[in-house]
Amino acid sequence: MPKPQATGPTAKDRFWDQFIARAVQAGVKENALRWLVRRAEAYLAAFPGKRLKQHKLDDVTGYLQQAGRLDRISDWQFVQIVDAIQNLLVTAKAPVAAEVDWDFWRASARTLEADHPTVARETPAFEESPVSGARLKEKRNATSALDQVREAHRPLLERMVGEIRRRHYSIRTEQSYEAWVCRFILFCDQRDPADVGAERIRAFLEDLAVRGNVSASTQNQALNALVFLYKQVLGRSLEELGDFARAKRPKRLPVVLERGEVARLLSGIEGVQHLMAALLYGTGMRLMECMRLRVQDIDFSYHQILVRDGKGQKDRLVPLPVRLEEPLREQLRKVRALHEQDLAAGHGEVFLPDALARKWPHAPKEWIWQYVFPSGRLSVDPRSGKTRRHHVHENSLQKAVKAAAQRAGITKKVNCHCLRHSFATHLLESGYDIRTLQELLGHADVSTTMIYTHVLNRGGQGVRSPLDGLL
Repeated sequence: MPKPQATGPTAKDRFWDQFIARAVQAGVKENALRWLVRRAEAYLAAFPGKRLKQHKLDDVTGYLQQAGRLDRISDWQFVQIVDAIQNLLVTAKAPVAAEVDWDFWRASARTLEADHPTVARETPAFEESPVSGARLKEKRNATSALDQVREAHRPLLERMVGEIRRRHYSIRTEQSYEAWVCRFILFCDQRDPADVGAERIRAFLEDLAVRGNVSASTQNQALNALVFLYKQVLGRSLEELGDFARAKRPKRLPVVLERGEVARLLSGIEGVQHLMAALLYGTGMRLMECMRLRVQDIDFSYHQILVRDGKGQKDRLVPLPVRLEEPLREQLRKVRALHEQDLAAGHGEVFLPDALARKWPHAPKEWIWQYVFPSGRLSVDPRSGKTRRHHVHENSLQKAVKAAAQRAGITKKVNCHCLRHSFATHLLESGYDIRTLQELLGHADVSTTMIYTHVLNRGGQGVRSPLDGLL
């Protein structure tokens, strides 16, 4: 009787072998491979009878949006889902794999951390503060010196945080001031700042410059924090502070790309990141101003964008590039569909600044308040505890711009702010006056805008090198 022939691996087995091989090559650890396979199998189960090569963009984004609404899915698990689906589609050579903005979805996995730059500031200062909040509730193996300061001087720090929030300062300013005051108290051997004179303050600032070798901006930040503490919280003036050793402020020119370099840079960015990067260059907005854009801020009729609550809490108008109008309309159509899905699922809220949500309870769900560039998943506000859809994290655009600059072979230090510098410089080259540029950039002082005139003095103050005059 003939022996049965041994059968080789099936096509399905070979596919999963390729899937695992790609994952290992991408750096996935061995203990995570089985979970990656499970994520991929869960995605396949959601589309029974549909071949991977037949999947469309709506299939992938719809699945990820649904996964992002699950409260039990943590950030790293969501990233794992994104990685699994991308690996699955690439292994199957599905055309949709090239259409999905994978970096956007990975960045969307970030929940709204307590130190996020646009975290809600609607909670009363004495009800919950960075001093008595999540940072002190975390269990640590060892308590740091600064945490000991926070614990010992909590009432004073909470008073300061209350004053900061009453003035509607940004969350980053709040955290920075609190940290500098804690470092100052530690420098003073945990003494109460009310019992410390100007001599100790001067010694602290000089120590930062001499021993700490900090930059001028860092030293000024520490000084501003202490001035705020003594003037607004303790009711003391620091006029007797006098002179002290200051860190030297460097004079640097902005990094500016040529028009051809901007074109090469933008051509190397795809998807939503391309639209955001093009807006930075086309309008001169700052990075976070672009991230925080809302539907009502875009005026297609007058071809302009209203930048609300910019640096210094100032509103301003910037031009809306005509070539970006149709891509923006398409983006808003996608956001509208996403918002309607959120509403149907019982969500759809966004953060409103300055307690507007208390004045207009239904406003957070209104279409005009939605972000133009929303996150791919819902997140929980660390202060209010509400589940909302925040704007996309800025890291996704920062990484996309840096990677595109490297691929384009641009030998300059390129970042998102570089596009704002290029916007200003190219307008000057086109003949626009410095006052117009000042208004577009939102500078309080025209001397800040004057730094962009360096481009008009090509070769250094317009001097012609003597080498070029040799025969």
